[in-house]
Amino acid sequence: MKGSTLFQVLAILSVIGSVLSKECTNTPTQLSSHSFRYQLLKSHNETWKQEMFAHYHLIPTDDSAWSDLLPRKILRQEADELSWSMMYKKMKNPGSFKVGGDFLKEISLHDVRLDSDSIQGRAQETNLKYLLMLDVDNLVWSFRKTANLPTPGKPYGGWEAPDIELRGHFVGHYLSATAQMWASTHNDTLKEKMSAVVSALSACQKKMGTGYLSAFPSELFDRFEAIKPVWAPYYTIHKILAGLLDQYTFANDAQALVMTTWMVEYFYNRVQNVIRTHTVERHWLSLNEETGGMNDVLYRLFAITGNPKHLLLAHLFDKPCFLGLLAVQADDISGFHANTHIPIVIGSQMRYEVTGDPLYKTISTFFMDIVNSSHSYATGGTSVSEFWSDPKRLASTLQTENEESCTTYNMLKVSRHLFRWTKEVAYADYYERALTNGVLGIQRGTEPGVMIYMLPQGRGVSKAVSYHKWGTPFNSFWCCYGTGIESFSKLGDSIYFEEEGSVPSLYIIQYVSSTLDWKSGKIVLNQKVDPVVSSDPYLHVTLTSSSKEGAEQSSTLNLRIPIWTSSKGAKATLNAQNLDLPAPGSFLQVKWSGGDKLTLNLPISIRTEQIKDDRPEYASVRAILYGPYLLSGYSSGDWDIKTGSTGSDADWISPVPASYNNHLVTFSQESSESTFVLTNMNQSIRMEKFPKAGTDAAIRATFRLIFDDTSEKISSIEEAIGKTVMLESFDFPGMVLVPQGTENNLVVTDPPNDTATSSFGIVHGLDGKDNSVSLESVTQKGCYIYSGVNYSSSIGMKLSCNSSSSSSEAGFSQATSFTMNNGLSAYHPISFVAKGRNRNYLMVPLQSIRDESYSVYFNMQP
Repeated sequence: MKGSTLFQVLAILSVIGSVLSKECTNTPTQLSSHSFRYQLLKSHNETWKQEMFAHYHLIPTDDSAWSDLLPRKILRQEADELSWSMMYKKMKNPGSFKVGGDFLKEISLHDVRLDSDSIQGRAQETNLKYLLMLDVDNLVWSFRKTANLPTPGKPYGGWEAPDIELRGHFVGHYLSATAQMWASTHNDTLKEKMSAVVSALSACQKKMGTGYLSAFPSELFDRFEAIKPVWAPYYTIHKILAGLLDQYTFANDAQALVMTTWMVEYFYNRVQNVIRTHTVERHWLSLNEETGGMNDVLYRLFAITGNPKHLLLAHLFDKPCFLGLLAVQADDISGFHANTHIPIVIGSQMRYEVTGDPLYKTISTFFMDIVNSSHSYATGGTSVSEFWSDPKRLASTLQTENEESCTTYNMLKVSRHLFRWTKEVAYADYYERALTNGVLGIQRGTEPGVMIYMLPQGRGVSKAVSYHKWGTPFNSFWCCYGTGIESFSKLGDSIYFEEEGSVPSLYIIQYVSSTLDWKSGKIVLNQKVDPVVSSDPYLHVTLTSSSKEGAEQSSTLNLRIPIWTSSKGAKATLNAQNLDLPAPGSFLQVKWSGGDKLTLNLPISIRTEQIKDDRPEYASVRAILYGPYLLSGYSSGDWDIKTGSTGSDADWISPVPASYNNHLVTFSQESSESTFVLTNMNQSIRMEKFPKAGTDAAIRATFRLIFDDTSEKISSIEEAIGKTVMLESFDFPGMVLVPQGTENNLVVTDPPNDTATSSFGIVHGLDGKDNSVSLESVTQKGCYIYSGVNYSSSIGMKLSCNSSSSSSEAGFSQATSFTMNNGLSAYHPISFVAKGRNRNYLMVPLQSIRDESYSVYFNMQP
């Protein structure tokens, strides 16, 4: 085929995705895992490497190894030369394409501003701080090294380290994230930093002179094309291309587009050479190494340039052995590496958008259906240890390594496309669920640059003790760090969509406090959403607007009525006039003019969902949700909830009153130059070292004051001095601190029938200090909660009386005096107590969890 153009070669070959592609090999399962590949390459264990790479890219002639792989359905497709001829002509004449349909139009991030007090606003601000923390010279160090340019600064670690083959991927994500964050904030410092990165990369590309641009040498592509072991070089190239294209799209950086097209020309020539030298089947075979979203970014580029080379190269990265399974609607994705293949589906969605070929709409619709119905957790996320498991068998997969964050980032893209095409509320509902539960909780509070790789969903799991644990700002840079910084830079991109026309129409699909400069509607729209709380079971939304000066434009607003609400109790008013509300799962359509005011009150209730597992023995394994929020229960592994027999939620779950936060305390004591806190350790009371906030230890060191007078209300903990209280353990609601006689350890258990025996008077500290208190038994006067004298490590607590104490009077006063402060932990505004068989559970949104141990699924039976 020497001398042939890539177009001519493919014209001879038949329709892309024909029988030539055969089965997906997907590489040996472990090597498909990014985590495993990083561990393998960092091990320097050559024997282990040789063993793992022995069957790299298995093909059907490797009989012994091939027989061990999960059999794949073989696509039977007949070559249709006429159809191919027509497609070839269209690729030569892109203007002849008829795009897919009348899609909803995206609202620019430049026109949306998040309320800084909203959950999304705080997450965005945390991410902005991280993006500004990163150093330009350190980011581009390996790019300059590859281009033989001077290398000021020092390279970052983790997956960006100079000896890691995936290095450079995070820099591509950084370009995308900063472009989107700049559009979302117009932060000038960020604009300067991202422009400096683009300029530095441009210098590297010009120095190499071929169009090639990466943080690693092109030799990695020699290995890729020779089907030799290499860690996903096209995966990194996709990230760089996407980042440059985003810099052009969001920041108008023309230089970035020039760099993108030059890079694509280089890789077009490489792929052309593989097909000329070998066959197109050889190229398909190489795609069994992860290539990211190469097809997606190339279709996006084609939409900008109209260059048929870009379209054809995009087609060549459509992985036909995977898309073919979806085309014939075969749910055979089990065993595939999830985040290798979701981007391919996203690329096929772009293929539909730029070519109008309905097959690719069908493919992504089916894909979304099977993932959602058979492979998704209650968070909306998918995958276990990076892979898809057997369909409707998720109960067996609950562990620490669930829901790779990258997969949620990409599934949001899939659902976003589908919603824009169809306006179906179900896709918007999914987007809300996955964003709320699978994205907003991957940051550790407001700590910049601290995120997770996996979202654990087993029993008594913790984000802090999974395989990767929490990442660090300068030494992690996993794939999920890259998608993470993008997710938190574009939180405003799917709140609003529009249809242009003589009467423009706005779709509001997410309820997030924000401001929209709606140019088509010629108004500035303000959306105010009250924080959701468990004590007021409604979502309260207020919309107001002002017309731009000299602009009069009537328009239509379409407000999503989510599937999780109910018609009973729902209310909407426009300028104080009641509106008829449609059923959940549809849109409320409102004629709108500048100056109008709309209020929307949607009921929120508790509901449970069975895990996606059709085996009868797992029918009782359920997740608990409050509106869009997935609730998690503080738990060390127990998970039994007793629902009662009446079918009423009130039988087994109740909201925590907001006033209870005023009743939370932590008791501390200084000893041996350390600070210790009163702690519930396995239902025994001890003094433990002062803990970090957001940990199990902080929860165990928090107690709620239950007043003898149940009507008692206090606004500050100082007002509790002189009151009689029981001490309820924060993480064991309903259980209180109970003495076991004098000189015996204190325990946490159910209150005794005579509550006086577990009641204490909070009195001024026996040590006489102004800020101290002592806890005196109500039934045994002169006996106090007692620690010890000059202890330096964990010590058991008891009820001790001055007359029976072996210590001196001064020592006794010291051991029974504590500093009483506000609790180290607090109730989330959305907090419930669920009744268990052996204990109760404090339930809070999964997104609010930091290091605490929790469960998201429970065994729920009457």
